[in-house]
Amino acid sequence: MRIRHLEWDRLIAILLISPSIFAIAIFVYAFIGWTGWASVLKWNDMMPLQPLGSFENIKILPPKAPFAGLDNYIRLLTVDQRFRIDLWNTLVFTSLFIAACLIVGLLLAVLLDQKIRGEGVFRGIFLFPMSVSFIVTGVVWKWVLTPGTEQTGAVGINQLFEGVGLGFLKNGWYTDPKIGIMAVVIAATWQMSGYVMAIYLAGLRAIPEDLREAARVDGANEFQVFQHIILPLLQPVTLSAVIILGHISLKIFDLIYSMTGPGAGFSTDVPALYMLITVYQGNHFARGAAIAIILLVLVSVLVVPYLIYNARTEVEQ
Repeated sequence: MRIRHLEWDRLIAILLISPSIFAIAIFVYAFIGWTGWASVLKWNDMMPLQPLGSFENIKILPPKAPFAGLDNYIRLLTVDQRFRIDLWNTLVFTSLFIAACLIVGLLLAVLLDQKIRGEGVFRGIFLFPMSVSFIVTGVVWKWVLTPGTEQTGAVGINQLFEGVGLGFLKNGWYTDPKIGIMAVVIAATWQMSGYVMAIYLAGLRAIPEDLREAARVDGANEFQVFQHIILPLLQPVTLSAVIILGHISLKIFDLIYSMTGPGAGFSTDVPALYMLITVYQGNHFARGAAIAIILLVLVSVLVVPYLIYNARTEVEQ
């Protein structure tokens, strides 16, 4: 009787999750497969779509386009200079964005861990930017970092620098090809550093106070306690933050779209933005699909090893 009850519970569990499995199979993996197939075609204009069987009214199948193999990928990686610039911009943005968020987030978490008065208020203030979409963040920071012109004079943050006697800090921000990507990093760090602060603060609160007291009794000062006790115990938190921030930065689109666009000399261009322009303005659908697959591979290279590491850690525990 107990065995039948367990089988019935298992059947109910399968029925409950089957709609989600079915939806994921279609709207995630099937579309990934469709995009992968489109990326190996020579699909560069609005060709008629190819119906299949009883699905003649569902126009989502690849067109009657010749097979191109890996030509689209080879062109992107060897011939297309803009795409190579985009990959470099992504590398620079990812490195600076992750480093800035980790430093700022850890600093804020350490300050809040001192049991200061009004901690809840400060925690809410630091977390507030995360509740704003990247589109809104991009628009606001575009206003803030607008450099101004000779006719209007300094505006935004340049006007603030000029007013407090720090005029030497004025620059073109996102209009300057040399530091355009830095302006985007500033905006992205403002939005996500509060999230990093929250997970670091949770990690700090999980460290037993006995370990810190034992180190102090042994003669360690506060810096040594932080260096040899706290930082090593925060390594799993840091790894999780790097993975989350890394996958956000690799597929960043909305912030750059609303804030800078491709930028002067493609200084702030990224693969996701180039994919949109390639598909919807250039009608190079196969090349856009190839960019999408490359982005998927980049994100997978970052995320999949982390998932494997987590799975092995759970098995060992």
